[in-house]
Amino acid sequence: MSDIRKEVLLYQKAAFQLTQGDITLEDLDAIVNAANSQLQHGAGVAGAILRRGGPQIQIESDIWVNQHGPVSHEAPAYTHAGELPCRYVIHAVGPVWGSGDEETKLGAAVRSCLDLVDKLNLKSLAMPAISTGIYGFPKTLAARVIINTIQDYVFTNPDSCIELIRLVVFDNETLTAFMETWDKIFPTSDDTN
Repeated sequence: MSDIRKEVLLYQKAAFQLTQGDITLEDLDAIVNAANSQLQHGAGVAGAILRRGGPQIQIESDIWVNQHGPVSHEAPAYTHAGELPCRYVIHAVGPVWGSGDEETKLGAAVRSCLDLVDKLNLKSLAMPAISTGIYGFPKTLAARVIINTIQDYVFTNPDSCIELIRLVVFDNETLTAFMETWDKIFPTSDDTN
């Protein structure tokens, strides 16, 4: 499990955690893969998920794209998790920095993942810092968009079945950006480290 750095209970309903660790080790109902629209999992988070989860994830991803076409910000794909400890991998497409309207696209990618978790009737989800790697989205801005979108989703969906949302970041630079943003949004939240 990841090292929990921050935690807050959103609207007396869902635990929301900021952690540092390896998302491929998360034993939750689903993890989010920061994917490209063709679901070719070669590098970054996607590559790590494929290496740990096995070829079944790429096979199901290829089938998904053949049946549904490229994945959009507003409609993630999902596959079984192969050898990963979770049940599902949700493949979310975040925006490339410089593509235009990036904040809206990132918010849509995060919100659509949460919608899908509810549609699948899952209770827990781990999500990486979508678009902050090779897609170049500024980490502090991404943190604000991701955290605010999650908070808004829990508030506006009182019937959501989600009980735990865990942001999992890997590197120290991303962790610092997310922790600083978290402290501005939740100034009285628990600091667990």
